Amino acid sequence: MKQLLRRGCAAVLLCGLFAAASPATQTGKVTNLPLPRFVSMKASEGNVRRGPSLTHRIDWVYKRRDMPLRITAEHGHWRRVEDRDGVGGWVHYSLLSGVRTVIVEQDMLTLHQRPDHQAPVAAALELGVIARLGKCEPGWCQLRSGGYRGWAPKDKLWGVGADELRD
Repeated sequence: MKQLLRRGCAAVLLCGLFAAASPATQTGKVTNLPLPRFVSMKASEGNVRRGPSLTHRIDWVYKRRDMPLRITAEHGHWRRVEDRDGVGGWVHYSLLSGVRTVIVEQDMLTLHQRPDHQAPVAAALELGVIARLGKCEPGWCQLRSGGYRGWAPKDKLWGVGADELRD
């Protein structure tokens, strides 16, 4: 009997490990939108709390409007977010926007007129610049920043999924 129980427990543990490793898309329990997903800061200032309520301690304050964030969990009117450094906490949903932005991860990143390294350069963006995200193709995304528009390699941006396509 003990051997059957041990085998049963081992089978349950293995099934649990395979289920946790499956690539199935998760959705938020509140919004039914995919998790994780990218959003941006709507407000110019937003408290980041240790838990999903006003009674939880404020750990820090985001002070950059349009900063891209990744939502990793939902609880009522609260969203657990991470920034590009993987640091985060809970933010009230009213401080967030569905407008997509990215952070430039390479200094003097060139924006090209077409999604091609050989295309003419439209502009160069400094490290840390926040740009509005437009269309995305495999490997490239169209950006707008400071009155300039162009295409940049997706792997030089934070705030967009590696396989994400946008029209």
